Amino acid sequence: MITEKAEQSEQSEDVYQSRNGDKPKIIQRVDPVVYAQTANPSLITEDLQARYERQGFLILDNVFNEREVDCFRQELNRLNDDKEIKASAEAITELSSDEIRSLFKIHEISPVFKRLAADNRLAGLAQHLLNDRVYIHQSRLNYKPGFRGKEFNWHSDFETWHVEDGMPRMRALSMSIILTENDQRNGALMLIPGSHKKFVVCEEETPENHYSVSLKKQEYGIPSDECLASLVADGGIVSAIGKPGSVLIFDSNMMHGSNSNITPWPRSNVFFVYNAISNRVTWPFCGLSPRPEYLCSRKAIRAIEPRPFIAAADQSIYA
Repeated sequence: MITEKAEQSEQSEDVYQSRNGDKPKIIQRVDPVVYAQTANPSLITEDLQARYERQGFLILDNVFNEREVDCFRQELNRLNDDKEIKASAEAITELSSDEIRSLFKIHEISPVFKRLAADNRLAGLAQHLLNDRVYIHQSRLNYKPGFRGKEFNWHSDFETWHVEDGMPRMRALSMSIILTENDQRNGALMLIPGSHKKFVVCEEETPENHYSVSLKKQEYGIPSDECLASLVADGGIVSAIGKPGSVLIFDSNMMHGSNSNITPWPRSNVFFVYNAISNRVTWPFCGLSPRPEYLCSRKAIRAIEPRPFIAAADQSIYA
C-alpha cells in the first residue's frame, strides 16, 4: 500500500502544469507516444503502430466475436439491473434521470470484465505499446442510454488524471470495447487526430471534491474555445464509428468528447485505462486530496498477466 507520505515524497517534477492560474495555452508533449522500439506482429502490425503514433488512436474491427460480445452484453444488462450496484458510489447517473451514465471499477465488480481486462488482445497490446507491465488505472461501463444520454465535454483524460490523480507522465492509454452500434446518430466519441502530441493548459483551479459533479458534467479541465479551435484547425474531427466487437484504442492525452444521445439506441462501451507500472500515481498535482479508489487505482495496483478470454455459455464459471 502506498502511504500519503510516500506519495508526496515520490512526486516528480510537474512538466504538465494546468489549472494553476495560468492562461489557457498549448504546449508540446515531451513524452513518447509508443514506447516500444519495434512492432510485435502477433499484437499489432508496423503500419498500425505507426498510425497510432501519428494520429493518437486506432479503431480495430472485429476484435471480439459474436459469442464474446453477447457475453459482455449479458453482463452489461445484469449490472444495470442490480439495485445494489445502482445505489453504489461507483454508479454515476444522468443529471436528468436515474439511468446509469457510467459504472466505475467494473474490473473489480464484475468477474466477466475482470477477465476481459486481462485479455491478451487488450492488456498484451497495452503492455507492448507502453513497453512496461501494466495495471488498470480506471475502468468503467459507459451506458450512454437512449433518449437521455448527455454529452461529454471536450477534454484530455491525462489532464484530469495528472491534475486530480497524480499520474506523472503520458505513459497510459485507453481501450474502449464497443458493445452496441456506435455511430454519429447516438453520440459516438469524437476525437481530434494529432491532438495527443500537444498538451492544453486549462484555466482556473480545481475545486475540492470536483469529481462529485464532474462525472455528470465536467466544467473544469476542459480546453478554452481558442485552444480547441486551434487543435481542430490542425487535425480536424473524427467520429469513432464501430460495430459491436470493435475496439477503440486512444492515447491518454487524446482530446475527445461526444454529443448527447437523443436516439432510442444506447451507445454502450466497456472502458479500460492501462497505465505503466513505472508511471503509477503519486499525490495529485493540484495539491488536493486524492479522488476515490474507484476512479483511480492507488492502493490496489496489481500488474496484469495477459491471458486469453474464454466466453462461456454459463457465466457462473466467472464467479
